[in-house]
Amino acid sequence: MAESDTPHLIAIAVVEHDGRYLIRRRPEGAPLAGYWEFPGGKALSGEPAEAAAVRECLEETGLVVRAVGRLVELDHQYDHGALRLSFERCACVDSAAKPAGGFEWVDGSALGDYRFPPANETVLRLILSGGLR
Repeated sequence: MAESDTPHLIAIAVVEHDGRYLIRRRPEGAPLAGYWEFPGGKALSGEPAEAAAVRECLEETGLVVRAVGRLVELDHQYDHGALRLSFERCACVDSAAKPAGGFEWVDGSALGDYRFPPANETVLRLILSGGLR
C-alpha cells in the first residue's frame, strides 16, 4: 500500500466518568454532520494514538484526561476517505471540570438513543453491554 493510500489515523477519546460519556453533535457542513461523536481527531505524524486522543480531547473540550487503554482499532471507509480509528478509553483527571466545545455528559445506557457514525458501532455495543465496567 502506498503511503498516500494509508488511512489517516484518527484517535478517539472515549471519556467516561461515573457511567457518563463525553459526546457532542457534529456541526453542519462537517463530514458526518448531525451525527454524535466522542472527542478526537487526526494524530500528528509519529504521534501515538493514546497521546493524540489525550491532546485532541484537551483541544476540543478543555478537559485534561489520561488514556487508560485501547478499546479497539479498526479501518473504516467513509465517502470522504479511508480512516484508521483508534478508540482510546480515557479518564478525567479533574472530574469537577466542565467540558467546552459543545460536549456534554450523557449516561452510557442512553448512548443507543444517539446517532453515531457507523464506525462507532463496535465501541457503542461494548458500552451498552456493560463491557467497560
